[in-house]
Amino acid sequence: MPGRPFLVAFVLVLMLTIFHDNHSFAQNKPFTVVIDPGHGGKDPGAVGATSREKDIVLSVGRKLGALIEKHHDDVKVIYTRDSDHFVELNKRAEIANKAHADLFISLHCNALNRRHSSPQGVETFVLGLHRSKDNLDVAKAENAVIMYEEDYSLKYEGFNPNEPESYIIFEFMANTFLSQSVYFATIVQNQLVNSAKRMNRNVRQAGFLVLREVAMPSILVELGYISNPSEEKYLKSSSGQNALATAIYNGFREYKREHDKKSYVFNSNASSSAAAGVASQGDVTPGEREYRIQFLTSSRKYERGAKVFKGLDPVEYYVDGGLYKYTYGSTYSQAEITRTLREVRRKFKDAFVIELVEGQRVK
Repeated sequence: MPGRPFLVAFVLVLMLTIFHDNHSFAQNKPFTVVIDPGHGGKDPGAVGATSREKDIVLSVGRKLGALIEKHHDDVKVIYTRDSDHFVELNKRAEIANKAHADLFISLHCNALNRRHSSPQGVETFVLGLHRSKDNLDVAKAENAVIMYEEDYSLKYEGFNPNEPESYIIFEFMANTFLSQSVYFATIVQNQLVNSAKRMNRNVRQAGFLVLREVAMPSILVELGYISNPSEEKYLKSSSGQNALATAIYNGFREYKREHDKKSYVFNSNASSSAAAGVASQGDVTPGEREYRIQFLTSSRKYERGAKVFKGLDPVEYYVDGGLYKYTYGSTYSQAEITRTLREVRRKFKDAFVIELVEGQRVK
């Protein structure tokens, strides 16, 4: 029965998750991002009229990595492949897990096999159960790469990319990193649409094997439809690839900034700050740093008292990169904001502290 091996794999992923969390706090290691250009070597991926998916995603992946390395000295970039060679899906995940990576970005191009005009646009996926046939078709196409591998049925515990029943396991897999993955996917998709000016096909969930195996926040970006003539031309062009890489980089930069804010809160000694005499609410001077808890990011504007706030009130927001970022609490005391953060994290485990000076965010 295929269910038991799947559960074994699930347990292994949970063990990797626990190890990853403990290891991250145990060592002061650099932030590590794994860039995963899909396909390669004997597997061309989707094939357009004059181009191949494996070549496009490799080029975009390299450009993305170069941007990260140029602007972030504290980030380590690892590629699952940096040349035209075939890498098995489980090996891609193994590379990321062994590196105890903080983020996994898989790059792909979409295609339509049916003989009529192809759609176009970008979509960003996170691991989950596909809620539509279109999402299932995309997952099937990308997971079919395992058929290039020897003994794939044994290696992936009976998983058949063409059988819908094989995807049922994804409904039962509790993804520890789902909220972080959705957040990252949202800001990347927003950048691809607003900065690179691509047609929006939204953030989606589907059962991708490569995302199932990694123990960290992860996304899979479908850069466009290679089966669409105009979009293929864009995907092949240097300007198009630069725009796509820059858009994803901008999303990464925002994610990394928020990640650093969380790390700052955990690594700061709030009690020492209180002992040193941090200003109280009633004793504020110009230029004083205000602290708030940011707990939710959304493309929607919610009214006060919305259920999505889970009882937090009053809630404020600011707009950044086309997204509404909701905050709770306001204090000039680090000790007080740390206590508030503990309370908010009971409802929003990814909440973190932001700093403002005279109403403008500085960190």
